[in-house]
Amino acid sequence: MNNNKDKGNKGENMASEYLLKKGFAILHRNWRHKQREIDIIAAKNNTLHFIEVKTRTNKAFGLPEESISQYKMNALKKAAEEFLLQHVEWRQIQFDVIAINLNKEAAEIFMIEDVFF
Repeated sequence: MNNNKDKGNKGENMASEYLLKKGFAILHRNWRHKQREIDIIAAKNNTLHFIEVKTRTNKAFGLPEESISQYKMNALKKAAEEFLLQHVEWRQIQFDVIAINLNKEAAEIFMIEDVFF
């Protein structure tokens, strides 16, 4: 991987493919409002999912999901609030995390659903 942006893009592509296989509809990728961004906004079973994707190439600094700070989750929540102001039709929402470890053998994908923060 050349840089963090390439790694992040690869992880988001893998996360999108994973979600599609699980029956999600991808509505937006890298949705932005001002300085905030939501990696993936998807829908399944009348629930809107705001998804943070974290990708690592090794476990030297811990698991990908361990690097998501309270600050990042608060920023995700604020971005989601803005999205919902623009899309008032959604009544059920959920925050999820997809952690991807890109090791040499095979990528590991782990989804944590309905994250509470």
